[in-house]
Amino acid sequence: MGTVNTYFSRLRELVAQELQEEHERYRRSFEQRGLSLTGTLICEPSCRYPVTLGETSYNALGQLTLQLRYDTTDDEAELEFEPGKPATFFYLHDGTPKELPHQCFVELVGDGTMTLSLPNKAAEQSLRDTAAHHQLGMQLGIDNTSYRVMTEALREAERKDDERFIRLRDVLLGHRLPAFRSLPRVSFPWLNPSQQDAIQKALEAQEVCIIHGPPGTGKTTTLVEAIIETLQRETQVLVCAPSNAAVDWISEQLMRRGIHVLRVGNPLRMSNEMLDCSYERRYAAHPDYHELWSIRKELRNTGGARSASRISSLRQRETELEIKINADLFEQARVVSCTLIGSAYRIMDRRRFSTLFIDEAAQALEPACWAAILKADRVVMSGDHQQLPPTVKSLTAAKGGLANTLMQKVVALWPQAVRLLTVQYRMNEQIMSFSSRWFYGGRLQAAPEAAGRLVSPLDTPLTWIDTSASPEVGSRSAEMAAAPQLQTPNSELRTKTGSISNADEARLVIHTLRDYIEMVSPTKIESERIDFGIITPYRGQARLIRRLLKMQHYFRKLKRHITVGTVDGFQGQERDVIVISLVRDNAEGNIGFLRDLRRMNVAITRARMKLIIIGNATTLSRHKFYRALIQHIQEHGEFIEVNN
Repeated sequence: MGTVNTYFSRLRELVAQELQEEHERYRRSFEQRGLSLTGTLICEPSCRYPVTLGETSYNALGQLTLQLRYDTTDDEAELEFEPGKPATFFYLHDGTPKELPHQCFVELVGDGTMTLSLPNKAAEQSLRDTAAHHQLGMQLGIDNTSYRVMTEALREAERKDDERFIRLRDVLLGHRLPAFRSLPRVSFPWLNPSQQDAIQKALEAQEVCIIHGPPGTGKTTTLVEAIIETLQRETQVLVCAPSNAAVDWISEQLMRRGIHVLRVGNPLRMSNEMLDCSYERRYAAHPDYHELWSIRKELRNTGGARSASRISSLRQRETELEIKINADLFEQARVVSCTLIGSAYRIMDRRRFSTLFIDEAAQALEPACWAAILKADRVVMSGDHQQLPPTVKSLTAAKGGLANTLMQKVVALWPQAVRLLTVQYRMNEQIMSFSSRWFYGGRLQAAPEAAGRLVSPLDTPLTWIDTSASPEVGSRSAEMAAAPQLQTPNSELRTKTGSISNADEARLVIHTLRDYIEMVSPTKIESERIDFGIITPYRGQARLIRRLLKMQHYFRKLKRHITVGTVDGFQGQERDVIVISLVRDNAEGNIGFLRDLRRMNVAITRARMKLIIIGNATTLSRHKFYRALIQHIQEHGEFIEVNN
């Protein structure tokens, strides 16, 4: 048991380090505001200054809300103010930023507008009084609740003495072999053999199963079928994911199959499609809610006008109705869905589930997983640990192991519990094959309908445009003859926000995109709804490319077909054509976090039919991954040099 104590104690230390780093970053960014605010517009992903206070109103939950207005910039696509996130206001006093004590929560984000929920009317009045004498700014706050939930979950997982939980915990920690029951073979003729095998393994697992779904292999489809098949054997299951978006997505797929889903969590963070099955909406729609509302109204207005016995009777009936409504809602649901952190909500207390499904488990912090695992007898995790991991802000915590997910650990411990989905339906075979060889042991195969998919029959699926003009590789094709000449051999620059951009390469991205559209023809792009994604590892480069696109009249009619973003923003998405700007261009061969190869795996596997990579081959090819990627493209596509 000492090993268990040490394990969870260490995880708690890592969570504490991550929280400390978040507070330190918040403090540093807040203090730095005073250095650049005066007379300056700030539109960073996590900060807006100045903001103008608008009208107040009440939302559907009876919360006071305030509308804000602010000037927009090209950074709008990177806005980190998402519904449900905490936000704080500040102002400048003698050049020093001063924080206001009111924590608000983002409710709605629009183009140059935002709606926040306020704690009370006093907070609104305080904001308006301050705004009368100072310009207000707003930035994201810190969600301490998540850290508290993770810490408490780890503490409970360490000391819990329930026999079924101990068995599951021991398997997950590698102290006990996972067991599998023998069941009759299930058949899903509409699924491929690897998907059917994954579902079979999920049904047979007594403690843990991993559904490993590489890009485009139908992971969500497989998981939905596994959940539905499990519900043939169990009354109810718990479905979780690390983010609200992921929870909503899997919940929507289940609802379309006719499954009764109860969505638990903050309604502000749910998609509009999920609100009708949210706990709050279903609570208010319960037949007994009208009586409960009447009792609460009477209790609020009673004061001293009612006897103590009457008040006691009302409170007793109020409690009875609350318990009954809550019990009815959970008894009616076949699937209870929430985020991993949301599984610790008060209404989930003492809830127990035979099976827990965790979607996007490879992006979930391990401490958050334990909050949900505490409620289950067995767990089925789905995801891909060869794509982006969870974000860990503290370098110390990351090196200490917080960046290693529970899914990664189980994959390494118990390969017999893992099932890899091997048929992908997204990419041209040549786009897929490099990722398959490097990350998945060459086990992926392209479905026939995707294998030869191209935008144009005269096109190739892969192109590398080399900005280093290395004389020993490739040759410059005719269609690049009109490309702009690069101005400097090493043109990467660090931006004010600490990101990196490369202006020459950004201009080349725009030129390449226009050339490709002309080759395909704008008419075909419109009629066949061909879509484009421009991906770059760096926010600074994404901002620069967006500005250049806006300056080009040529792209205005096509703007709905083009998306620009970072690798992180594109995870889970796909486009017909992907253009990747790698940015790094230096004599030292320094490629920064491009060394995180999972990031590149995400980028290159977003493309269905065409992948164009723009980068300095000399800088990048010092790393064996990029050297192999360049060789693959030379063999199966085209390698184009741009002269300096």
